[in-house]
Amino acid sequence: MKDQKVLISGASIAGLSTAWWLNHIGYRVTVVELAAAPRIDGAAVDLNGPTVEIAKRMGLYEQLKSYRLGVDRIEYKNADDVTEGTMIINEGPESPGDEIEIEREKFVAVLTGALKNKVEFMFSNSIAGLEEIADGITVTFNHGSPQIYSLVIGCDGAHSGTRKIWFGPEAAYAHSLNAYFSISIVNKVLVPQRTMQAFSVPYKSVMLNAYNHKTDIIFMFVSETDIPYNYRDTAQQRQIITAQFEGQGWRTTELLKEIEQSESFYFDRFCQIKMPSWSKGRVVLVGDAAYCPSPAAGQGGSLAMQGAAAIADALLKHNGNHELAFTEYDRNLRPSIEEIQTIAEQNVKTNFVLKTEEEIRRRNTEAKLF
Repeated sequence: MKDQKVLISGASIAGLSTAWWLNHIGYRVTVVELAAAPRIDGAAVDLNGPTVEIAKRMGLYEQLKSYRLGVDRIEYKNADDVTEGTMIINEGPESPGDEIEIEREKFVAVLTGALKNKVEFMFSNSIAGLEEIADGITVTFNHGSPQIYSLVIGCDGAHSGTRKIWFGPEAAYAHSLNAYFSISIVNKVLVPQRTMQAFSVPYKSVMLNAYNHKTDIIFMFVSETDIPYNYRDTAQQRQIITAQFEGQGWRTTELLKEIEQSESFYFDRFCQIKMPSWSKGRVVLVGDAAYCPSPAAGQGGSLAMQGAAAIADALLKHNGNHELAFTEYDRNLRPSIEEIQTIAEQNVKTNFVLKTEEEIRRRNTEAKLF
């Protein structure tokens, strides 16, 4: 493996984690990213038990933990802003193995710092074509000359360009959960810090989560039919959210104005990626590109880090034999991925976007942790 060249597509959590691990075991790593900098948009990231152990192996756990967030209470609101139910979350004494939540921007900064002067970055560029040859794979880029690599690893998200080029169109692997969401992060506190508030009407929900003098504004709604949209056109996406939530009560009018003015805005459908194999030849996918569980799982960052470590462990075990390594990576990780995807599907139906007033009232008044 020493000095073999590897290309990683995507500079978000999956790509940066995979870059760290492959550099760690001896590969010469290049990361290509369509954007002009590492990706930092999105909600805070939860690191579960297995991922905490991976962060410790990387020597990054204490640094990540220093930025730890937390929610002390969840409040369920009605249209008159009356709290109908409250969950007090008592995590108990912290221990070195505790799960942590961290702002995505902070998480990416820690990973990027750990890669400084160790890997090459190519920003504002992307893969245009792939051609496997006898002892490598030729990559053509949208900018610059072609290069030959031993392996290509697609870490470029649920709408992966690498997957489209090498495995086929997204429609072959994307499974809609019949719901859509948006998230905006505003630099003000709209609810008490370390508090989450939720408001629902049938088929629609709004959530607010405040931390570090910021607030996440999350809109979610069910649509039994697909809504066509351009995932690069944020103005169109804001219009979709506005059309769904105008006049819905509680603080929705105020919150729609906030997201209209905010530069931070991300919109997508709740969607899972399900593939019969995460690899083909010298190309393998990691994170949402391979097995997106949807944001309803709350584990996208954790699963990206787990996939990165699993790829490196398998390559190390098989001394760089990519065929054996990719097979083992798939075999070891797939059972937990399928379990989490099932949980995410259920979360959308029973926790995030409820369909009747009775379901909403029961959730609000029983206030059980999902």
